[in-house]
Amino acid sequence: MGKPSIDDLRERVRGAVVTAQDDGYDEARAVNNAMIDRKPVAVVRCVNAGDVMATVDFARDNALDLAVRGGGHSVPGFGTCDDGVVADLSGMRSVRVDPAARTARADGGATWGDFNAATHAFGLAATGGIISTTGVGGLTLGGGIGYLARGLGLSCDNLVSADVVTAEGQLITASEEENQDLFWALRGGSGNFGAVTSFEFRLSPVKDIYGGPMLFELDDAATLLRSFSEIIADAPEQLGGFPAFQIAPPLPFIPEDRHGDPFALIVACWAGPVEEGERALQPFHDIAPVVAEHVGPMPYPALNSAFDALVPPGLQHYWKANFVTDLTDEAIEAHLRFGPQLPAVNSTVHIYPINGACHRVAPDDTAFAYRDANFATVIAGMWPDPAENDANIGWVRDYYEATAPHSEEGGYINFMADDDQGRIRANYKGNYDRLVEVKRTYDPGNLFHLNQNIRP
Repeated sequence: MGKPSIDDLRERVRGAVVTAQDDGYDEARAVNNAMIDRKPVAVVRCVNAGDVMATVDFARDNALDLAVRGGGHSVPGFGTCDDGVVADLSGMRSVRVDPAARTARADGGATWGDFNAATHAFGLAATGGIISTTGVGGLTLGGGIGYLARGLGLSCDNLVSADVVTAEGQLITASEEENQDLFWALRGGSGNFGAVTSFEFRLSPVKDIYGGPMLFELDDAATLLRSFSEIIADAPEQLGGFPAFQIAPPLPFIPEDRHGDPFALIVACWAGPVEEGERALQPFHDIAPVVAEHVGPMPYPALNSAFDALVPPGLQHYWKANFVTDLTDEAIEAHLRFGPQLPAVNSTVHIYPINGACHRVAPDDTAFAYRDANFATVIAGMWPDPAENDANIGWVRDYYEATAPHSEEGGYINFMADDDQGRIRANYKGNYDRLVEVKRTYDPGNLFHLNQNIRP
């Protein structure tokens, strides 16, 4: 039999198959990072698991590159490719909540905004990210750091099961009861092992939180970073959030004459009883005078989407990251050199705490290995003008090189750039060899290689 054609693929799937000859091709091939301009043979807008199976078969049988796209936030642009096929799951966004069991099942293209909207109605949540347009799938498969991680663990720690289309085009379930080796690898091993068409999560009672951003003068940044590190080390696990550097956007709670100025800030999230929130955040207010803040009770989804406007589709993206055990004086000095030089209002630096519940999972219980790290730092270069690419990429790289000697060797997979393939082994530490064995079992031909790739 001959290789399947595009017409054969169209016959087999329910969703649209978009090629260069079709209207909407440029829209279909685009991802969030506008630095990425790739032209696949076809984009399959999948509407169910059967469409994903057919797309996997088509790519494999034609020896084409296969990109799997969920939310499309991958900084290296792994959600598209040149001369290959894209399984676009973004139309598969259903989230079904079982409030009695405290679980939710999300389709592979769901975003955290979709997830939070569904679970919040029942006063429940799982650890999501910081931007609500981020895909549930990509974040979870890489680990899943967010506001609730200190109390609930990573997104992947709350994963109960996953439905996965393998390289053979078969749909299987991975859980503690079925395909346990695959389930272990999915929790941090990224998209290396198959296309996940649905995720089942354990939920916890979280409805309204107390929190928001607090802006401090740059002169207080050193004190802020040292104090945050000390406070968060033994703070109640309901307290989440992170220190950051950010240019002030034109928001009403910030004095108008300070719009466009760089600040140090803390974004706080108290997920305990709301009436205890003001007292829980008081240690942050005691660090230094607060220039401006937007802090108070709010629905958890409101905080999870608060920064969406700063990260619209179409920006240029280049990121770097490391895990950090101790926020040393030397590390803080490096942050003070580069953090205030933010090149655009969209660019930011976040230092996420990943202690608490994250530390109660052993390093080899999931593929996410850095269970002894206390922070995950991301230097997120994001800006609108491609003419500024060289200068802004240079800022990210210089910042990273200054902080790397004071950090762990590896970094968070979800924050890696396209030139970080050489860090794969370090990112997984002692789990790497086991991940290779799982890869050989489920994808020996490395069909799923458009990712931070674990080679079989």
